[in-house]
Amino acid sequence: MGTLVFACGGMESGGEFPIENTGRGQDISPEIFIEDVSPGAKTLAVTLEDISHPLFRNFTHWLIWNIPAGAKIPGAIPKGKHVPGLGNARQGLGYGVYRYAGPKPPKGKRHLYRLTVYVLDSEVDLKFPATKSRFLAIARKHIVQQSSITCGFGSQPL
Repeated sequence: MGTLVFACGGMESGGEFPIENTGRGQDISPEIFIEDVSPGAKTLAVTLEDISHPLFRNFTHWLIWNIPAGAKIPGAIPKGKHVPGLGNARQGLGYGVYRYAGPKPPKGKRHLYRLTVYVLDSEVDLKFPATKSRFLAIARKHIVQQSSITCGFGSQPL
């Protein structure tokens, strides 16, 4: 498995989640730029998790998969189970809905969020309702690269 490098506008590991990508801002998915995608790549997937949620470990905010492999995932992906403008990619349940749901910890609290990009050697046939755990159970044998960044958001340091 080769090294995967990706970047999101205004977001770097250990930094702050950009306000426009949060539930306190525009709540739009970030644009993602990917380097050195494996030549055998067929699709991409992304998860966003709250890794410091006090009640639900690694609480899923976003799951999207079957994005055609490439060097860029556009930002502001629309809601819905299917994303026709993105090669008919699929979105699973994140924060209870079929859409991107950005960070929005309770006022006065700060949480950590992990954004992970997966490169797969095939499409993933996942039935709805689709969850991160169901996706990973099926996709695990098809992941050829992956990488994550962790960012904080909220008003108090952890």
